[in-house]
Amino acid sequence: MKMNKKRGAVVVALTLATLLAACGSKSTGSSDTATSTYNYVYATDPDNFDYSITGRATNNDHLANFEDPLLKTDKYGQIVPGLAKSWKVSNDGKTYTYTLRKGVKWVDSEGNTYATVKAQDFITGLKHAVDGKSEALYIVQDSIKGLDDYVNGKTKDFSTVGIKAIGDNKIQYTLNQAEPYWNSKLQYGVLEPVNAKFLKQEGKKYGQPKADAILYTGPYILSNFTSKSVIEYKANDQYWDKKNVHVTDVKETYNDGSNPDELYKTFAKGDYTTARVYPNLPGYKDVEKKNKNNIVWSQQDASVYNFTFNLNRKSYNDTSKTTDKQKADTKKAILNKDFRLAIQFAFDKSNYNAQANGSAGATKSLRNEITPPSFVQADGKDYGTYVESDLKDLDSSTFSKYNVADAQDGTYNAAKAKELFAKAKAELQKEGVAFPIKLDLPKESKAALLLNQAKSFKASVEKTLGKDNVEIDIQQLSEDKYLAATYQAQTGAQSDFDISNASGWSPDYQDPSSYLDIFKPTSGAMAQTLGFVIGATGAQKTEYDAVAKETGLDQYEKLVDAAEAITTDTNARYKAFAKAEAYLLSLGVQIPVNSLGGTPSVTKVIPFTRPATWSGTPSPRFEGMKISKKTITTKAYDKAVKDWNAKRLELAKKND
Repeated sequence: MKMNKKRGAVVVALTLATLLAACGSKSTGSSDTATSTYNYVYATDPDNFDYSITGRATNNDHLANFEDPLLKTDKYGQIVPGLAKSWKVSNDGKTYTYTLRKGVKWVDSEGNTYATVKAQDFITGLKHAVDGKSEALYIVQDSIKGLDDYVNGKTKDFSTVGIKAIGDNKIQYTLNQAEPYWNSKLQYGVLEPVNAKFLKQEGKKYGQPKADAILYTGPYILSNFTSKSVIEYKANDQYWDKKNVHVTDVKETYNDGSNPDELYKTFAKGDYTTARVYPNLPGYKDVEKKNKNNIVWSQQDASVYNFTFNLNRKSYNDTSKTTDKQKADTKKAILNKDFRLAIQFAFDKSNYNAQANGSAGATKSLRNEITPPSFVQADGKDYGTYVESDLKDLDSSTFSKYNVADAQDGTYNAAKAKELFAKAKAELQKEGVAFPIKLDLPKESKAALLLNQAKSFKASVEKTLGKDNVEIDIQQLSEDKYLAATYQAQTGAQSDFDISNASGWSPDYQDPSSYLDIFKPTSGAMAQTLGFVIGATGAQKTEYDAVAKETGLDQYEKLVDAAEAITTDTNARYKAFAKAEAYLLSLGVQIPVNSLGGTPSVTKVIPFTRPATWSGTPSPRFEGMKISKKTITTKAYDKAVKDWNAKRLELAKKND
């Protein structure tokens, strides 16, 4: 969670190091550790190693291995000590005091000791995050006492912020109000330490995507990064918990997604530790022939990937529109709620998912709301139960058959799509809008599977609504142009699309606000994917405020704010968030599609040996990972899943 903890769609297809299960080659159930080297692929170059500042998963997936937080999670998702060996919480729940481990070292890129980690380093880190306008600052800005005033210039004295060093080995945070989920926020770089001497020494070079541009406190040190070629880590010999680092070398090779079958072929040669496999591609026959009993389907995680409408498009560098009227007509259509919902109900998500996972996995990773239905519970019921009920209360005619449960397509309804489109078309024609409406959808030209998914989306929408009514114009772009238009766009004004599925989100902490804050039109971390510019002033602000009002996002923000104001009654808080989420779904400004997980692979990674959690950044960590001599069998994996879930349930009951 991190601001813009969005992973580009190219990452959905290829960044599989984040899966709970990985891959292998010969059939066995053995789990004897065979190697200390992990080899696989990565899809997007990191561009910033300043962990206090960056919020992109393409950076943080690496940085999570280089830096340690105060607290982290174990393989069952339980919060356990990290740089802090212990902590205390005040009776009012507002003050957290962490006692640091003694002797934890800062090391440089050669593994040499630079300094000892001290409490003051956490103060330096937070101040640096503010000074650098951290993309992840939103996670803590309203939480830590006095921080918002300092960020907004109401005070110039950082000592008024609720962070205090007590000697060299205790760091204390004072919050504005009790946050039972506070400790789940600690796994983000915005709250990690920075050495002041090194920061000053490096100056503008600090945090560049180079091994020697940062210091390290975590399990690994970057040993090699060659753009669009390779990323390599080596184990940090001075890591305080090095006994739990079983993989000593990590090598990820750049893969542009143009030949997905090559992943398995390389794995079969013994060069990869794991490989995603694709049931729809020709190479899958070879997978079944040699590894029929070794194919494992990973579990869904807490991420959500969606299509978002650009509600106020400004950039037209890549478009199929040839006239200003086509641009204006498309904008009017996108601002029409019934039009947006018609697109959603016309979208066959199962067929879209099947492009990567085949018919057997078509629904395994589907998601129908932003927050996973079982993310939290209120009065003994899953959060999703309330969302679905509230959505139907808002509009029983439109959402009577809407099902928020995971692993099924809860929205595809051709009849409803046509009904809503007819209503939208009649309204738009009165405004002088001409049809068809042309929607630009950017895609990276070499990402074959993602192109197939885009073509599936185009086919189902155009077939259901008629090509004379809607055209999905796929813009095939180079990787750099695709990322600039979507994933790497810093503002809504730079977002060059009408509709896009380039981004996704994972929660920053264990509370629904971590998902729902992101679409606030005035401050949301994903507001730019909807076309908004955060911090707009004057006439520009008036324009964006009008868009928020016309789409209903202004009311959505009020609902989220109201839920966030409930701090003493968790059940009431979660129910209030459910109402806000139901309202957002009713607006149709974004379409939840799927999550990570629910995908087939073959792997030598022993299941559930690395950290796990709903929120934070532990999944990309290689700490704890063990690699088997031989490929994990389906039977062995399924047993591991059963045992892991049973243990999680046992721990949950124990913690109640």
